[in-house]
Amino acid sequence: MSQPVNIIVCVKQVLDPEMPASAFKVDPDTKRVIESQGTPPVLNGFDENAVEAALRIKDAVGAHVTALSMGRSFVMDVVKKPLSMGADDLVLLEDDAFHDLDSFATATVLSAAIRKIGDFDLILAGRQASDWDNAQVPLGVAELLDLPCLTVAQKIDVNNGTVSVQQVVPDGYIELEADLPALVTVTNELGEPRYATLRGIMAAGRKTPTVWSASDLGIDPSTLAPKVVITDLYVPETDRSVEIIEGDDDADAGRKLALKLREDKLI
Repeated sequence: MSQPVNIIVCVKQVLDPEMPASAFKVDPDTKRVIESQGTPPVLNGFDENAVEAALRIKDAVGAHVTALSMGRSFVMDVVKKPLSMGADDLVLLEDDAFHDLDSFATATVLSAAIRKIGDFDLILAGRQASDWDNAQVPLGVAELLDLPCLTVAQKIDVNNGTVSVQQVVPDGYIELEADLPALVTVTNELGEPRYATLRGIMAAGRKTPTVWSASDLGIDPSTLAPKVVITDLYVPETDRSVEIIEGDDDADAGRKLALKLREDKLI
């Protein structure tokens, strides 16, 4: 009987991408997004897909799944979601030094934590995070750990020391394979993540996450200085206006719309 696969899933607490546009504000002085007090954070959606992928592997061949997250001011109901879905352990990297890092520094911290965890066969991560959409951190982790990296996977299978994926491309998918250990990024084409069960939520509530700081990882905060400098960050403004074209019926409204478009030389 084959040994269970040890999987680490990188997850991130992010601003809710469905928050009202009026609640999204940027501080022009610090060039940072102002955290909304009325909208709680959520788990990054692509990372939920990655957790689901790990749990499918666990269901198929057996696996020990560890969720790994970095940041500060964690909301436990958010970061414990992988546990309530079925993950086995949760490791939180929490330190003021871990706030607002660029992609390279984030990959550096995650790589140090993964080395500290030690025993892993597969690292899974969402294809990108909904806050910055850079899609750079998983690639950096793979590079720093010298691992093969398979990206944008909609299906993942683990068998006999290898991982096979279907990588999404515009007109279909490509089948790729790599030896373990490896890193795979997961896309939403994998399918909807499972819902947390009441039993899972209760079990997650009883589990205490492992928390590591910069000193626990042997990281000097001065080495996390950004390599990318944001020169400006702002909410785009628009001066568009909307004109409602009405008529006695649909046909009359359509005729008036056509006349208006012709007057404006759009048709």
